Amino acid sequence: MDKTVNEQELVEYIGSKTKATPQDIRLVLKHEQAYIDNAHKGAKGDIDIDSDDLVDYVMSRKDVKLDELTVENILDSEMDYLMKKGLAGYMD
Repeated sequence: MDKTVNEQELVEYIGSKTKATPQDIRLVLKHEQAYIDNAHKGAKGDIDIDSDDLVDYVMSRKDVKLDELTVENILDSEMDYLMKKGLAGYMD
């Protein structure tokens, strides 16, 4: 099974769910990646991300002019996409 993400497909999926522009989606995803890159990895290499902390981080970036609900919807739609592709899941 292919474990890579097709960015164009991901952006189109999120856009269809949120009505956000591709530029806004890519901006949120870029800041999300920076947050994840700095996150603490668990013993199994899993990364535990608090979604509220992530939204706060993205909202705190100076170039993000979106409202909090839009940022949350973009990130939630991304997670839906990744779960459908078998690339992510929620930890208990």
